Amino acid sequence: MSDSLSNITIERKHNHVEICLHEAVGFDRKSSGFDEIEFIHNALPEIRFSDIDLSTTFLGRKIGAPLMISSMTGGFEKASLLNRRFAEAAEHFGIPLGIGSMRQALENNSQKESFSIVRKYAPSIPVFANIGAPEVALGLSASDIGILLELVEADALIVHLNAAQELFQPEGNTDFRHVLDQLSHLCATVPVPVIVKEVGCGISGACAQRVLDAGVRVIDVAGAGGISWQKVEEIRYLRQRERENRFSPEALDDLLNWGIPTTRCIAEVTDIKKHTVHTNFEIIASGGIRSGLDIAKSLALGARIGASAGQLLKAAHEERLEETIETWLNDLRAVLFLTGTTSPDKLQKQHLILKHRPIL
Repeated sequence: MSDSLSNITIERKHNHVEICLHEAVGFDRKSSGFDEIEFIHNALPEIRFSDIDLSTTFLGRKIGAPLMISSMTGGFEKASLLNRRFAEAAEHFGIPLGIGSMRQALENNSQKESFSIVRKYAPSIPVFANIGAPEVALGLSASDIGILLELVEADALIVHLNAAQELFQPEGNTDFRHVLDQLSHLCATVPVPVIVKEVGCGISGACAQRVLDAGVRVIDVAGAGGISWQKVEEIRYLRQRERENRFSPEALDDLLNWGIPTTRCIAEVTDIKKHTVHTNFEIIASGGIRSGLDIAKSLALGARIGASAGQLLKAAHEERLEETIETWLNDLRAVLFLTGTTSPDKLQKQHLILKHRPIL
């Protein structure tokens, strides 16, 4: 990879973080759906608050709570500090950590420490490597897979599906041919579980069925309601092209808010377990997770764990990451107590109702 292309990649990754921290890039015409449902209060919980245990299992490993610090960054100087903070927090709480896209690690050696640093500060928790669908579509060699997994001593490999982001990205790769075939090959050859995630537009039940048929073990729905990566890339595009229009004004707003709300994704993917042969897979809920209450709702809908990127990135930037995670876990404990539930694994859909359903 040439120095000029390497510099463009480093600048893009830096821009992504800065835009997410300082620009309005959330969905403004679409909600994740968490605000439309609420828990039924249990006036007789019949449990002791101090007996509530947030620990659970994920991919066969015990973790401290059903929360994951989701994939965010890597590949530039500041990313090393951010990934160190994420790793320290994940290790402290005993929760999984996803790494940002590692394509750059396959292209050059200049920023590998920004990824490998996580194992120095998170030696015992599940860590997940990460590569994009366009790279998978081209075919990953055994050497490529080895680099991705060995660099962070990965417990699983995330493949992120980001068609909308690539569409809006100024230098995006929109060739998604052969992704499914190559994904199937990857699942058959990689020595760790494969996780498929969206980056903010959601995974429908139909798409989930296809990746499960390919051998995927975990689906991170990453629905609409959090960061719109279309908006992030549109900001970058306008900065580079001096406000040259690509899409009509009538369509642009809908495209920037394109996606399936997170709660709908969870419900559709969970439904697969009832109607197909696929029952032994796990769901990560992400896309607009802003509290432990949202995590609790995700679990009740069928997710195994919840995950957040944007909110935790801001918390890390403001040096309140561990404080934020602790408050979220306190939220979750409160929900468990007020529903009479002693562990997150026991939250069920029957604990939920639509907020505005008719009384009679």
